[in-house]
Amino acid sequence: MSSHTYRIMTLVGLGALAFVVTAVMGGLWTLLLTINLATSPAIPWAVVVMAAILWALWRYLGGHWPPRSSSTQRSRLLRAQPLSGAAFGWALVAGLLSIVALAGLWIVLFQIARLPARALLDYSRYPLVSVVLALVMASLVNAVAEEAMFRGYFQGALERQVGGLAAILITTLVMAPEHALTQGFVWPTLLFYFATDLMLGATAYLTQSILPGIAIHFVGLLVFFTLVWPGDALRQLFGSSDTTLWFWIHSAQVVIFAALACLAYARLARRTKALRASASALS
Repeated sequence: MSSHTYRIMTLVGLGALAFVVTAVMGGLWTLLLTINLATSPAIPWAVVVMAAILWALWRYLGGHWPPRSSSTQRSRLLRAQPLSGAAFGWALVAGLLSIVALAGLWIVLFQIARLPARALLDYSRYPLVSVVLALVMASLVNAVAEEAMFRGYFQGALERQVGGLAAILITTLVMAPEHALTQGFVWPTLLFYFATDLMLGATAYLTQSILPGIAIHFVGLLVFFTLVWPGDALRQLFGSSDTTLWFWIHSAQVVIFAALACLAYARLARRTKALRASASALS
């Protein structure tokens, strides 16, 4: 087998592994939460169990535990390197600005295309503490699994083979079917997640670490779980009743905060230029 063929097979394997791990983690959390809410909603034991599983996954992916022969490689693939305070801060600022822009984009898309509202649990039926912990864990599971597997293991390996921009685009396209299966194969949803995955992919590339991406992803999911998606059932199409003014307000929100996010990412890129140069030299 040629080295070129081996590299391609390795990348395909990492992409498939990312799909399997994220799907299993998401499915496992859904199963645990469903059983927990059905049997003992006042005791959020599913959160504790899932936290232990997520911790074990993180430790293994980071190079701990057997087989020792792959420890160094696993740690490198995860790329959970700590950053300077300035670099992490600029990544967080850029990501939070992006979340505001993406929230506006979701609402605008929902107002120009007739989309089904996202199916959410009726949390009013359960104790507040259980609901809060469940939302936090749901956000954490998705953030850690996707950033570790797709932006760490898969995109990081791609960057060493095809460069940063191509790696971000390929990772984004590879993740599209996963989003389509869970969110629906409709163009507004695909466009939204394409923009989201580009943002998170750029964060991982610019910082050469998944740590700021995990924080941004986590906050973004909490914002959407609590502030954006619950309102989908009440949204009306553009042009009906009093939606026109809010449509233009949210459109301006997208443009303004996307521009601010781009400026923050440009500042971040200057801060982390040496990190990318070092990573390129090592590859």
